[in-house]
Amino acid sequence: MSSVAPAIALAAIPERRDRQHFTISDLSGEFDVTARALRFYEDEGLIAPERRGLQRIYSQRDRARLAWILRGKRVGFSLAEIREMIDLYDIGDGRQVQRQVTLERCRDRIAVLARQKQDIDAAIAELQDFIDVVETTVSKPNQV
Repeated sequence: MSSVAPAIALAAIPERRDRQHFTISDLSGEFDVTARALRFYEDEGLIAPERRGLQRIYSQRDRARLAWILRGKRVGFSLAEIREMIDLYDIGDGRQVQRQVTLERCRDRIAVLARQKQDIDAAIAELQDFIDVVETTVSKPNQV
């Protein structure tokens, strides 16, 4: 096969930002999620693909919502919190409330994570102190 053929084939594929519709395989591959996960988000009402027979056709809106869902999950938001934030997109205020609520939720999440980090750091220090005591005991068994 000539080296020109792949370039022509790639040129015929529209870029994702230019596409209006996606299949379940497109989104599964792009976001590294299973088709089952996409169907779960659909069942939860977080995304709403169009149906053409048995095939699901996802819109740019579904793709954007999926990106929000996955980012929210990565940083520890619950599906209820994610739903609240992405549903605020539709209230028609130029996304002002959505931005404000998202900022508040993110700041709250950062505070929770910072407290957890302090707790983890304290637990690590306590464990290290315990290791030191045990190692001292092992090296000098008659001094405890």
